[in-house]
Amino acid sequence: MGKVRHDWQRREVEELFQLPFSELLFRAQTVHRFFFDPASIQVSSLLSIKTGSCPEDCAYCPQSAYHDTGLGEEDLLEVQQVVEAARTAREAGVSRFCMGAAWRNPADRDLDKIEAMIREVNALGMETCMTLGMLDREQAVRLRAAGLDYYNHNLDTSPEFYGTVVTTRTYQDRLDTLRYVREAGIKVCCGGILGMGEQRKDRIGLLLQLANMEQHPDSVPVNLLVQVEGTPLESIERLDPLEFVRSIAVARIMMPASLVRLSAGRESMSDELQTLCFLAGANSVFYGEKLLTTPNAATCGDDELFRRLRMRRMEPADCGRGTATSGAISYRRCGEGS
Repeated sequence: MGKVRHDWQRREVEELFQLPFSELLFRAQTVHRFFFDPASIQVSSLLSIKTGSCPEDCAYCPQSAYHDTGLGEEDLLEVQQVVEAARTAREAGVSRFCMGAAWRNPADRDLDKIEAMIREVNALGMETCMTLGMLDREQAVRLRAAGLDYYNHNLDTSPEFYGTVVTTRTYQDRLDTLRYVREAGIKVCCGGILGMGEQRKDRIGLLLQLANMEQHPDSVPVNLLVQVEGTPLESIERLDPLEFVRSIAVARIMMPASLVRLSAGRESMSDELQTLCFLAGANSVFYGEKLLTTPNAATCGDDELFRRLRMRRMEPADCGRGTATSGAISYRRCGEGS
């Protein structure tokens, strides 16, 4: 209990998924309490800094140029626009500001502006996160030198199911970017999307990929598919909500010291379903009424839910992975190891 492992076997994960629901949540909550304060939650905000006309064909994404979703293309935002949005988020109690661009990979000509965004948001006392598509080694080094704390690059799903969702980049491309990010000293934010028509074996495959990395992702976003009209997945059968909660619980057990973020799809979740996810070990959310281009849970609803559950927001300094010391809960500070 509470051991950080990197040698999970498929059989073990299958057995976790097959546990009675109450037993699975009990185990996940026990692990969660060993590493984190169960009443605290890390709150992030996500801003689209370059929207639309992405050259990738990801079947879930409304920003893909391959899909007719009625979404227009917008240029890269100016630095001051991003700073103003970050300041507003900070005033709302957000500790991590994430910036996303609809690119296959960033052009070097855009990195000067990206680096300025990172420096200015850091100057507000917030953690910074970027998701810009694939990176090469030199770009990762530049982003770290600018002060970037986290880089988000999801695996999306299992290697076996991946080709039915994305064909314009390979699974190995994603793994390579994650390696460059780690080597540069940037914390990794990496998870996936559930409800894309995958089977349980694919959810297991995704978790095995994440949990058997040489170092677990510092932050693991678990997204529930938002079915956007005009995308190939707009009419896919919805995932059983309890299967989604099971996946959160298994992620918590397999990656006990990582933040597990309840990400896209919250706008369609009841308060009761979100609460089950928190009990299963989710301890991070995106705050704000839009995630890039899709709706998110209303901020007033989030505030009220946190109040009803007596949940406290993590402070920016408590951004590192959880760690257990003599059975008491504490937090590593940013930059104090992995």
